[in-house]
Amino acid sequence: MGRSGADARARVPASRAGAPVALSHEAHGDGPELVLLHGVGLDRRMWDRCLPALAARHRVTLVDLRGHGASPAAAAGVSLAELAADVGALLSGPTHVVGFSLGALVAQRLGLDRPELTASLTLVSSVAGRSEEERAAVARRQELAAQDFGASAWAAVDRWFSPAWRAQDPELARQVLDTLLANDRASYLACYRVFATADTALWRWLPRIAAPTVAVTGERDPGSTPAMSHRLAERIPGGRAVIVPGARHLLPLECPQELADVILTQTGTPTGQESHRS
Repeated sequence: MGRSGADARARVPASRAGAPVALSHEAHGDGPELVLLHGVGLDRRMWDRCLPALAARHRVTLVDLRGHGASPAAAAGVSLAELAADVGALLSGPTHVVGFSLGALVAQRLGLDRPELTASLTLVSSVAGRSEEERAAVARRQELAAQDFGASAWAAVDRWFSPAWRAQDPELARQVLDTLLANDRASYLACYRVFATADTALWRWLPRIAAPTVAVTGERDPGSTPAMSHRLAERIPGGRAVIVPGARHLLPLECPQELADVILTQTGTPTGQESHRS
């Protein structure tokens, strides 16, 4: 979908942000720069299963977003622009940016604010243009997290893991639950507010994204639905959508090779033919 004349002339609203915070990060491999951004309540370890394939062709930087892992806490009122500026401060030149869930929103904002740093965007399990019903559902999850954080974490694992996958890999489900429960509560709530609301503000500006973009999600993801990935592909000039059959939300953990293939196709360093339905 092309951009309107008004949107093409308007500037993306700036955030009243302070200086970027120094994010905890690590780098692996050699080649074109690639950065991986995790989802809300998780950390950079969620990319461990994708890392070998990606680091074989790229210099891969994994980061803990503000408020997560070993990075500084996130204050109430933190903005998407601030989270994106933190990542931008790490990058020294054009970088392939891969974001999962909240990280996908951060990637979109980075593409708007720092186009010179975004060689391409891979938006994994991203929300976009939530309906009233979808906004109400995420608001209920946000309220549950504020009232009963433990119950919220258990509910997330139940959404993300099918019964069959959980039975097959129970230790992984426990690790994800432990990661969620280890979060600083105030930081989590601050970042969850961004996740719950930022797609609405982003929607107007998506036609301004110039980086080559692919949106990929699982066929059975109830929150970051295939319809949302198709919306992103239609809204961002030249965008495309890839839907991974049978998968839920946690593509980096559930389908690491399939996701790595999508990412490497997007960055121009594929291992083989991308075979997923799009």
